[in-house]
Amino acid sequence: MIKSFYHFLMKYRHPAPKDAISAFANHAYLDHSFPKVSEDYHELSSYLELSGHYLESMSVFDEAWQQYLISESKI
Repeated sequence: MIKSFYHFLMKYRHPAPKDAISAFANHAYLDHSFPKVSEDYHELSSYLELSGHYLESMSVFDEAWQQYLISESKI
C-alpha cells in the first residue's frame, strides 16, 4: 500500500529542524487542515499555495515530493 505524502513527510519531523523539509514537516503536523490522505501532487500543491503560509518556498514542497516519489517507487 502506498503511503500518503503526509505520512511520508512525518518521518522528517524533528524537534530542532536542521533543514527546510524538517521545518515543513513540523508545520504540516501542526496544520490540522493539511490533506493528510492525499497522494496527488496537484491537490497538495494547490492547498499549500493557498494555505501553506508556513512554507518558505514551494521548492521545498517540490524537493520533498521528489523524495516521496523515490521512496514510494512512483518514478
